[in-house]
Amino acid sequence: MTERGLRAALRIGTAALASVLATGAGAQVARPTENLAAPVRTFGRVSYDARSLMIDGKRQVIWSAEFHPFRLPSPDLWRDVLQKLKASGFNTVALYFDWGYHSPKQGVYDFTGIRDMDRVLRMAAEEGLYVITRAGPYVNAELSRGGFPGWLVNQRGRARTDDPAYMAAADEWLSRIDAIIARHQINGDGKGHAGTVILHQIENELALTTPAQRRYMDHLYARARADGITVPLFHNDQGRNGYWVPAGSTVETVVHGPDDLYAFDGYPGGTCTVAGTPTRGSAAPDWGYYGPGGAKGGASASPDTPAFLAEFGGGWFDYWGSNGGYECNAIQRGKRFQRVFYGTNLANGIDIQSVYMGYGGTSWGWLPAPVVFTSYDYGAAIAEARELRPKAEEMKQLGGLIATVPDLAGMIPATAATASSPNVQVYHDRNPDSDARFLMVTHAPSNGTSDDAFTITADLPDGRYTFPATEPMRLDGFDAKWLVAGVTIGGQRLVYSTSEVQAALRTDGGDLMLLYGRTGESGETALRYTSAPQVRVLEGQATSRFDATRGDLRLNYAHRGRAVVRIAGGGRPPLTLILADEAEAVRYWRQGPALVRGPGLVRTVTAKRGTLDLTGDTREDTPLEIWAPAAIRSIRWNGAGVATRTTAVGSRVATRPLAGPAPVTLPTLAWRSAFGSPEAQPGFDDRRWQAAGGKPYASITARPDGQPNLSMDAYGFHDGDVWYRGRFTGTPDARQIALYYGAGGSGMVQVWIDGAFVGQHELPGGLPRPITTGTARFDLPATAQGPREHVVSIMVRNNGHNWDLDSDDAHKEARGLISASIEAPGGRSFAIPIAWKVQGRQGGEDLPDPARGPANTGGQYGERNGWHLPGFDDAAWQAPAATVRPGTTWYRTRFDLALPKGQDTTVAIAFGDTATPRSVAKYRASIFVNGWNMGQFIAHVGPQRVFPIPEGVLDHHGRNTIALAVISDGAPGDVLEPVKLVTLRSVRGGIPVSRVAAPSRPDQLIQEK
Repeated sequence: MTERGLRAALRIGTAALASVLATGAGAQVARPTENLAAPVRTFGRVSYDARSLMIDGKRQVIWSAEFHPFRLPSPDLWRDVLQKLKASGFNTVALYFDWGYHSPKQGVYDFTGIRDMDRVLRMAAEEGLYVITRAGPYVNAELSRGGFPGWLVNQRGRARTDDPAYMAAADEWLSRIDAIIARHQINGDGKGHAGTVILHQIENELALTTPAQRRYMDHLYARARADGITVPLFHNDQGRNGYWVPAGSTVETVVHGPDDLYAFDGYPGGTCTVAGTPTRGSAAPDWGYYGPGGAKGGASASPDTPAFLAEFGGGWFDYWGSNGGYECNAIQRGKRFQRVFYGTNLANGIDIQSVYMGYGGTSWGWLPAPVVFTSYDYGAAIAEARELRPKAEEMKQLGGLIATVPDLAGMIPATAATASSPNVQVYHDRNPDSDARFLMVTHAPSNGTSDDAFTITADLPDGRYTFPATEPMRLDGFDAKWLVAGVTIGGQRLVYSTSEVQAALRTDGGDLMLLYGRTGESGETALRYTSAPQVRVLEGQATSRFDATRGDLRLNYAHRGRAVVRIAGGGRPPLTLILADEAEAVRYWRQGPALVRGPGLVRTVTAKRGTLDLTGDTREDTPLEIWAPAAIRSIRWNGAGVATRTTAVGSRVATRPLAGPAPVTLPTLAWRSAFGSPEAQPGFDDRRWQAAGGKPYASITARPDGQPNLSMDAYGFHDGDVWYRGRFTGTPDARQIALYYGAGGSGMVQVWIDGAFVGQHELPGGLPRPITTGTARFDLPATAQGPREHVVSIMVRNNGHNWDLDSDDAHKEARGLISASIEAPGGRSFAIPIAWKVQGRQGGEDLPDPARGPANTGGQYGERNGWHLPGFDDAAWQAPAATVRPGTTWYRTRFDLALPKGQDTTVAIAFGDTATPRSVAKYRASIFVNGWNMGQFIAHVGPQRVFPIPEGVLDHHGRNTIALAVISDGAPGDVLEPVKLVTLRSVRGGIPVSRVAAPSRPDQLIQEK
């Protein structure tokens, strides 16, 4: 995901944006009847035609969500996220891989520990999820350098082209990651390994189309095939532009590429205002059958391949200096948005769609690009703290519909269905093989908010109907309905229903179906029988009427709580219908051989030798109700036996509620402190630092003539803070020092002359793009104007390298100092040479701590000497003072946790008043938990004040250490605010989590050579 949609909105406005989103760039149309004749292309177990993807010959709707393992540095918790995605209805997970996360130095790669991609792919297969792999080389993803490694910044050849040096570097990465992916593809690797990878992306959002890029794309395709990847390959287009369409396309206005599939991304649907209020924005775009001229689902440039949305907005990223938009984004692209927009995509024939993000996570350490801060919560269905948001319930319902009605795969438009209200529109699709129908009902336009009553008239597989026959349906406010008709579910024939299908279960020769609707609205369901069946209302209220002429049994009811109806006879197997309102329906989980009601999460359900084993989470004391085969004799919940009784509706209920979580008590933090900027003193020993100036210059940032190469990257320092110490001889005219520096959004510089602090300068954050370089001028103290040698000490906070979204080498913009000059009065610079030395992370590209990796530390004195590690001896440190010196002050605290076992608790670190996005106090803190850099807090910029810490990094049952590296200008009040531990969520259940292995003492770090 990138800034693409925001830039477009700022440039052309909401109304014009809606038009662009609806039509695409250079779109040409392909009629649905033409797509029926498209050939089938086969890639082992995966194949496709124009209508859909197929696995083992069976058509599939690929309902996917994005997850980035690198944004959750606790591998045991990867399974937690994958289980939650599966339980929330997804059948596929999309995984980005970050090249720079694995490679601190050219030729050096690490796929162990938190970088074990074999492990996450194996977990996905174990949890029953298909996988879409996205290996770059460029991914963007709001990562520093867009996922390129730091060492690539020093390469002169242009990235994302066929430049030989860049291609050699990309091959170095791809040969390694491709080998891992090949082992886990659904086709196997020919060596006995196999998994569930079904699609593979070879590049991301490469918009320019020069011959050098075409040769580059050809190479990437050939590279993947040579590395043994045999599933279909694709590129993700930055918007619906027609870039890199498969070469077989007959459309002339597109850019052809080597891909097998055309895919694109899109983020329509409104914004969150400065005040944090959602806006509806544009209507859902018809990127498919119902677009202008009947274009084939987003693949208007590629009529012979299935429509593929590789990223569709499941939220939006937040940025430095905002008022905190993630909760607003969770609402804006939440319940009802999902119903309208995801349903519209499905109706338009987009049978492969992936939600970005399903779980956003944390851009810990120095992972973030300059625009974003630590949290990458994204407003996703699974919050950063790993809590299922309400919007996950609606995703579960769509996923349930897709799983229950496989005929949704490969649908094309049917004859028009008519709504009786002009304010309502109906998308009417059919499956050419089974004639099953999908009726997607929205307002006209879909962002309408009126309350409308209506009926639908349509020619359905079982006849022409105007329904409902009694009380009209309602579309009240911003909403949509996912209706199916003419479908066979199990042994039942569903003629139509004004209720929506969430789940079905075949067991013991009968069927169970869960239908739902908006609370208080009427529902009507028609089922087909050969003769009049017997109808019994077992719970709640419902009426029935049998039409002997058609063979239709019509049920009428209200969606209030639930009604349960048993239908027997009539030439079909017995049927139990659960007719629920929406609040009731979301309490059900269709897992394994059972339908389960009650818990906040049902992770897994397995049956073995008469025992049904369930795992999951409870947020409170919770009743448990289960529909399962009669052969099940006993039930266990999280390993403990559950006594049950049989009910009148055919379910089994626990005789006692499942227990909720026990209370959590967190300790108060007591701090010790020490000053951490000795580099500012003129006598500091910098003999082991590198002399700056002689390295080749590869940055795209122009520097004044005669200036040495001061860019931190040239010296192997790519992330975090960097220190410079320069020596010069003063003159009577020396009045100022001017510094041109690069530091990313909300980066900064601090300056001392002869040990005296002369000031700091900060770059603004924000959108559409942060200011990432700047010039700062500082007055020299009078003592620095004499004709003796003076020492200037400079610390630059680098808040990330630019991404390379426009393929213009923007990631090579300089970081650290770019130039420095001594100026006379009036700003006139004159040639006073400065001899520079530079120091960043200890070891540079030779990591002292490979376990935590290149994103964990920068060049602070405390980082270079292990002050952030839990085993550092801070016995000589003092209690914190009320004031601080300019520079960096370190704070450390130790505490024990003994959280209730058998619970999943998310603990966070909170700074100051969490009700406000920013402070009056001006300071910033790097947060280290047990040696792991879990983010950066900037008090006066905001908005993030609460930092979740994943279990595994935090030991929930032992000793922990927090270290804060706090940078301040030393002014009164610019000091660390109160810091405390808070609980963000706690449930009984979860999964076992081990402490992530990493060095704990400074003497365990690899020493600099």
